[in-house]
Amino acid sequence: MFAITLGPMVASLLLSFTDYSFIGSTDWIGVENYERMFTADARFLSSLGVTFTYVFISVPLQLAIALLIAMVLNQGLRGLAFYRSVYYLPSLIGSSVAVAILWRQIFGAEGLVNQVLGMLGAENLPNWIGTPDFALGTLVTLNVWTFGSPMVIFLAGLRQVPPELYEAAAVDGAGPWIKFWRITVPMISPVIFFNLVLQMIHAFQTFTQAYIVSGGSGGPVDSTLFYTLYLYQKAFRDFDMGYASAMAWVLLLIIGLFTWLAFATSNRWVRYGEE
Repeated sequence: MFAITLGPMVASLLLSFTDYSFIGSTDWIGVENYERMFTADARFLSSLGVTFTYVFISVPLQLAIALLIAMVLNQGLRGLAFYRSVYYLPSLIGSSVAVAILWRQIFGAEGLVNQVLGMLGAENLPNWIGTPDFALGTLVTLNVWTFGSPMVIFLAGLRQVPPELYEAAAVDGAGPWIKFWRITVPMISPVIFFNLVLQMIHAFQTFTQAYIVSGGSGGPVDSTLFYTLYLYQKAFRDFDMGYASAMAWVLLLIIGLFTWLAFATSNRWVRYGEE
């Protein structure tokens, strides 16, 4: 634990207060790295904006689709194990380099998306990953596509909802929409909360997809410059390790803050069995 986790964490914290590269001396500069982030580094602020946009759009969409598919599978479909495995597969391979390369080809100027749209009669189709207005959307789509992991967890939660609750609601004349909001959502709210926190943390740390799709640049025009990608550039392209270490700790604080907010507000909407 100390050698692999705690030791490097303490070392990076100390390095965040230094002007350090792989070569040359290490000079103590105090909080200059942190001041520089918010006052003199426009790309840092841009990477924050891109990352927040990605997280706040892709995570809710991913969870909504995962819950929808889980509810469909919970209707007692024949071959449930097969469908569950098929839908879970993207979660296993979605963050791989191979899928990111495939995604780059699919949304390229001559990719599968444009070929299909062209067959349907669309004209003047853009290069989706090469256009600032659409590039981030392709990565959001990729993250939404990997809904398998939260779907499996949602499915397990739905299996724990007592059927008699739905039967009693049906006797009272409740329709599907009322059953969903008054029974399903409250009963699986702990599962929704768990998936929300887990996928939010994962989304903040997304790196591989943005690196491969943009060729490591975060382009076009920094539209896919995720925070982790910019951190990588500062550390291993510019060799500004002190600044990159400071960025890593800021990311840790950001994730910690949003996780704390999720837990702090959970008592308003999460309902457990004894409640």
